[in-house]
Amino acid sequence: MKRVIYAGSDFLTGDAIAAALLRYSEALAGVGQAETIVVPALGENGEESKVLVLVGPASQIMAQDVDTEPADLVVPGAVEDLEAKIRALTPHAVIADEWPDQPTWTDTTTDVI
Repeated sequence: MKRVIYAGSDFLTGDAIAAALLRYSEALAGVGQAETIVVPALGENGEESKVLVLVGPASQIMAQDVDTEPADLVVPGAVEDLEAKIRALTPHAVIADEWPDQPTWTDTTTDVI
């Protein structure tokens, strides 16, 4: 489990969620954007809750290991959603299996120098 410390406050979340949150913050900073997102967290009563976080270029976030019970918070789809947001901000090459059809060039000049 990770304690995410941000803007003078903190919350507990899963290891993979915290790592994805930090990567997303870095990706947003790389393109000069910010976004408010919902992050799954572990509430004070031990129940799953949600935290609203503004991340972007000015975000100063850190995450530290914490021994808790349960040992980790796993929320299906949470990491995948953040990873999809990261991919949308990150340029990537498209590699085709085959070259597209190329037009045929015909020399129509008749003058030879």
